[in-house]
Amino acid sequence: MDSRICEMLGIEFPLLAFSHCRDVVVEVSKAGGFGVFGAATITPKQLEIELSWIDAHIDGRPYGVDLILPNAYEGKGEQKSPEQFLAMLPREHIEFTNSILEAHGVPTDDVDDAARRDAMGFADNLGIDGAQGHLDVAFSHPIKLIANALGVPPKPMLEMGKRNGVAVAALVGAKSHAINQVQAGVDVLVVAGGEAGGHCGSVSTMVLVPEIHEAIQEFGDTPILAAGGIVTGRQMAACMAMGASGAWTGSVWLTTAEGETNPVVKEKMLAASSSDTVRSRSRTGKYTRQLRSPWTDAWQRPDAPDPLPLPLQRMIAHPALMKVDKLSQAGHKGARELATYYVGQGVGLMNASQSARGVVYDFKQDFINAYERLAKAVGAE
Repeated sequence: MDSRICEMLGIEFPLLAFSHCRDVVVEVSKAGGFGVFGAATITPKQLEIELSWIDAHIDGRPYGVDLILPNAYEGKGEQKSPEQFLAMLPREHIEFTNSILEAHGVPTDDVDDAARRDAMGFADNLGIDGAQGHLDVAFSHPIKLIANALGVPPKPMLEMGKRNGVAVAALVGAKSHAINQVQAGVDVLVVAGGEAGGHCGSVSTMVLVPEIHEAIQEFGDTPILAAGGIVTGRQMAACMAMGASGAWTGSVWLTTAEGETNPVVKEKMLAASSSDTVRSRSRTGKYTRQLRSPWTDAWQRPDAPDPLPLPLQRMIAHPALMKVDKLSQAGHKGARELATYYVGQGVGLMNASQSARGVVYDFKQDFINAYERLAKAVGAE
């Protein structure tokens, strides 16, 4: 395809797939798209293992890595010990979380400080000092893109990208953020509308893509990848008609055969409508879109404490949700009810599980069909 993203990344079809599953990354790239491995929650040692596996199975096709290095979070610039982080967690939040689990028959005896310490690795990864190990590992592999999911990429990431000929991408959810990113020198903008799963803003993709495309022209025409609720080729075509050079997708891979999603949650997603998701701070402290469940409902109640800032809220939520995840797969009724995961509003169009490669092929065919409909509408057949 004649796309700046295809030219930049050396791919056939400008469909990027964000996934925590290495199998999805490989299958999408081998099908002509571009897999992006989500590495924010793992250690540099684990990242080395994952990327080495990808290199061995991807047949030389291009792929990328995604990190989370936010511009603002609790404790930024400070060297806090695990005990100091634990001391910052209000008893109110711990007891409220336990009350949600207990109301659904989920035992809380091991949702304790030991489990919360296990969730601290993510906090270590948020700053550039902690993430430097990830950057060193990522750039030692033949990646073609590195993305930062929250805020302007730090200077070391931008410098390493230019030095190694690797495109640096950044996710944005507002016009002002996009302008800041372009001025900082990013190579690709991932424009994520409020329909997106995971961290997202409140403006819809349909509005945000053309708004940002128009706003950045005076600073140079940085290529845009549209994101947020995109699970079909026709949506991708619509976004490219509005100025995007391709699509960045995440949710659609969660229900694939290769996807890492808990089977219980996958079943929920396949049965969900677009209205069965909610933007909530209950998981990380920042707004994320996730599958609605009694967990998310509880944090919306008037008696719920205000979620803590990142990364403290994750230290509260992650151990509880991991316990829910484990028990739900063992058939625990209450845990199955509570089970949730990040997913966008496009979940209403994700009605059948298939292979990741099959999803890419469906995107291609649906894109072509949409293009032909538009061509026919303007008499350009």
